[in-house]
Amino acid sequence: MQELRRVRSGIMSENENLVTMHDVLDAQYQLDHHKDESYLRRVISPLEKLLVSHKRIILKDSAVNAICYGAKILLPGVLRYEDGIELNQEIVIITTKGEAICLAIALMTTAVISTCDHGIVAKIKRVIMERDTYPRKWGLGPKASLKKSMIKQGLLGKYGKPNDKTPKDYLEGNPDFSLPGSGIIVKTLEAEQDIAVAIKRKRESSESSAESAPAPVVKIEVIEETAVTKKESKEKKKEEKAKKKEVKEKKKKAKKLKVGDSESVDLSKTIDTTVTDSSILKSPEKKKKKKDKSEKKEKKKKKEVEE
Repeated sequence: MQELRRVRSGIMSENENLVTMHDVLDAQYQLDHHKDESYLRRVISPLEKLLVSHKRIILKDSAVNAICYGAKILLPGVLRYEDGIELNQEIVIITTKGEAICLAIALMTTAVISTCDHGIVAKIKRVIMERDTYPRKWGLGPKASLKKSMIKQGLLGKYGKPNDKTPKDYLEGNPDFSLPGSGIIVKTLEAEQDIAVAIKRKRESSESSAESAPAPVVKIEVIEETAVTKKESKEKKKEEKAKKKEVKEKKKKAKKLKVGDSESVDLSKTIDTTVTDSSILKSPEKKKKKKDKSEKKEKKKKKEVEE
């Protein structure tokens, strides 16, 4: 093998934008001595060139630094989005200038993004931009600024939690749901009246719909299982099992009888019923064995006598 060369990596191939190390050196010299960036920009391509094939979502400048710190990509922070985004597709989140912020996996399609006004657009896969490249813009809203001022005054704790000095108006508007008994909704007279009016309207609409198209009534009989019914069901199961066993035994007996009829021969023709002596029915081989045993015993006795 004479040469081992990487021909392609992603979008980049060896047919485009190839430069030597001398070109890099010359480009650096041009920048240092003549303040000319054009040569260096030709030699060193920006990172965004690798992500041209990805679908893009453009974010607001106020949301960029929050995402660099790991915040979720929410719909209020989206400025523009490309057509044809699908679920679980890898996309690029960019700024208004075209700088890549991060790679992400889409959790909404373009159709959903256009119809919704809240929710998580994409899940961050890899953050590309460094932190604090854009100014920090979170915590500058009306509620956050009010909370900060209250913490300075001592009306709230160090981490924004209520204490003894916190006013009641703030607690009612911002209940601490971590505490027991908190978050109880207090109904005013106006709210109760509105609820009563809404319930009346609902009843009227349901009654009118029922009159116009009466629904068919379906009767459902609910049978409660008592202890007696359970016992009866158990007894029935036992009886069924016993019947099955009897049927099986009868079948076995019938099979045995069939086999015996085919193999057996009538003994009445071959053997007389009057013969009662069992010694006649014995075979000659058995007789010989008995004689041998008796002879051996006699020999043993004789030896013992001689000794």
